[in-house]
Amino acid sequence: MKNRVTGLGGFFFKTEDPKGLKNWYGKHLGLPVDDYGCTFWWKDKEGKDCSTQWSTFPNDTKYFQPSEKQFMMNFRVENLVELLAVLKEEGVTVVGKIEEYEYGKFGWILDPEGNKIELWEPIDEAFK
Repeated sequence: MKNRVTGLGGFFFKTEDPKGLKNWYGKHLGLPVDDYGCTFWWKDKEGKDCSTQWSTFPNDTKYFQPSEKQFMMNFRVENLVELLAVLKEEGVTVVGKIEEYEYGKFGWILDPEGNKIELWEPIDEAFK
């Protein structure tokens, strides 16, 4: 498989006060925050629009499970179905089933230290 990860899709972390901390980053660091956090827009090598999401989650979120870590990374990938099959063959723990939305497909894996990694085959145009 030629390309696996093509970029950082997002960084998500747990916090005591998701809204308050999000607003702090908006006020003091100038992040243009919204209900979901902050979306950073950029262009890939071919000049296509791409995005990376930064988001806060409440400490009691179940979204990072089975990981108990305080953060979860999201990586952009080109072919999620093929990549998950290859990773499974390589002995990587795949978590759950692929989920599809208007903005892309999502799958999850665990690294050797129990960090949950979200893999995203994006449809960036859906955000426009």
